[in-house]
Amino acid sequence: MLLAYVISGLLIMGLMFMRFSGPEKRADYLNTLAIAHSAIYLILTVVPLIYLPQPSFFFNRYLMVDPLSVYEVLISCVIFLLASFYARGYVRRLVQSGDIEVRELRLFYAAYNLLLVVVVFAFYCNNMALFWILLELTTILSAMLIVTLNAKENIIAALKYVFTASTAMLFSIIGLIILFALTKQATGTGTLNWDALMQQAASLSPRLFTFAFIFVFVGFAAKAGIVPFHTWLPQAHAKAPSVISVLLSAVLLNIGIYGILRLYAVAHRTPAWHTVSLILIGFGVLTIAVAALSMLPRGNVKKLIAFSSIEHMGFLLVGIGLGTPIALFWVLFHILAHALVKTQLFFSSGILHQQYHSNQFEDMKDIFTLQPLAAWGLITGSMAIIGVPFFPVFLSKLNILIQLGNFSLPLLFVILLCFLLVAAAFATILIRTIPQTAETKPEQYHVSLSMQLPIIVLFAAIVMLGVYFPTGLHTMLTKIVSSLGF
Repeated sequence: MLLAYVISGLLIMGLMFMRFSGPEKRADYLNTLAIAHSAIYLILTVVPLIYLPQPSFFFNRYLMVDPLSVYEVLISCVIFLLASFYARGYVRRLVQSGDIEVRELRLFYAAYNLLLVVVVFAFYCNNMALFWILLELTTILSAMLIVTLNAKENIIAALKYVFTASTAMLFSIIGLIILFALTKQATGTGTLNWDALMQQAASLSPRLFTFAFIFVFVGFAAKAGIVPFHTWLPQAHAKAPSVISVLLSAVLLNIGIYGILRLYAVAHRTPAWHTVSLILIGFGVLTIAVAALSMLPRGNVKKLIAFSSIEHMGFLLVGIGLGTPIALFWVLFHILAHALVKTQLFFSSGILHQQYHSNQFEDMKDIFTLQPLAAWGLITGSMAIIGVPFFPVFLSKLNILIQLGNFSLPLLFVILLCFLLVAAAFATILIRTIPQTAETKPEQYHVSLSMQLPIIVLFAAIVMLGVYFPTGLHTMLTKIVSSLGF
C-alpha cells in the first residue's frame, strides 16, 4: 500500500513533463493530474480502514499506519482533492491576469503534488527524526507555492515563513538529541520511534523529558502557528494564492498539532505529564488571546481568516493539554471541522479576490449581486468558524469548554471572553461589508463550475456534521483516543 503511494506519485510527476502548445491546455492537463493524484491517494487511504490491522509497521518500523495517521491522511487527501478541483478555474484565471507565468505552471503543480506526497508520509512516519525532515520539506514546498505569484510581497512572506519555521525547528533537533540520549540511558538502545517511546516513557527521567519536550515543542508549535512562533502565518496566508492558503491552514497546521499530540501521548505516560499539560494549556490560552485581540482591527479578509486559524490552533492546544479522553475525542473532531470550514472560507475569499482584485472588505461592494455563492460561503463559514449552533465547530467547542470548566473556571471565563472578541470581529466586518453598494456597477467575474462545486460540497458536509454525528466517525475517534493510551 505504501509503495502504491510512491509509485503513483512518481507516475504523476513523470506525466507532468508532457508538452502542450497552448497555455490553457497545459494548465488543464497539469490540473487533471493533480486531481487524479489526490483521488488515488484518497482511495489508497481507505484501504487500511477496511483491510489492515491497526497499527501496522513497515520499512524497519520507520513507518506506521495506525488510526490517528489514517484519520489525518484522510482529511489531508480530501482537502487536496477539493483544492485540486478549485485550482482548475482559479489557476486558469491567474494565468489570464498575468499573476502567474505559464512557464511556472509545471513548477507550481510539481511542488503541489510533491507536497501531497510529503504530507502523507509525514503522518505515516513512526520516527521523530524522519518526521522532522519531512516537516522541513513541507516548509520548503509550501514556500515554493507561495512565491509562484508575480509579487515581491510573496517572496518576503515566503522567506519569513521559511526563516521562522526552520529556526524554530533547530530547537527541535536539540530536543530530539536529548530524547534519544534519555532512551539510550534507560534501555541501552536509543530510539526516536513513536511506538518505542510510548513503551519506554515510564522509565524516562521526568525532569529531562520535560526539558526535551519544551525544545521539540518549539519547532512543532512554529509549524502549527502557536504564539509567539506565529508571526509568519498571517502574512503567508494573506499573500499566498487562496488555493494554497487552504493547504497551509487546513493541512500544514495540522502536522504541527499532530506532532504535539503524539509527543503529549508519550508525556502522558511519564510522571512529567502534569507539568507538560500546564505548558500546553498556558501556550494555548496565550495563543487564543493574542489571535482574538489581533482580529479586531483587521480589514483584510484573508488576514482575518489567518488569525482565526491561530486562534483555533491555540484552542486545540488547550484541549490536548486537558488530557482527558473526552477532550481529546473532541480535539480530533475539531481538527476535521476546522479544516472543512476554513477551506470553505478561503475558497470563498479567493472568488472575491478575483472579482474585486483586493482582499480588503471596504473594496467589496454589491457582493450579493456579483458573487452570491462566495458571499454566502463567507457568511456561513464565518458563522461556522465562531461556533454558531448547528455547525460542527459548535459541538467541539462546547464539549472542550465543558472539560475546561472542570479544570479551571477562571480560564474558562478568559477563553469565553476571547471567543466573544472573535465573534465581534467577524460580525463587525460582515455588517460593514454586506450593505455596501457601488456607484458604478463593476464587471462581474464569471466563476467556473470547478470553483463553485467545492464550496457547495463543503457547505453540505459542514451542515451534515453539525446536525448528525456519523457512527463510523465516532468509532474511529474513539479508537484513536484508545490507541494513544487515554
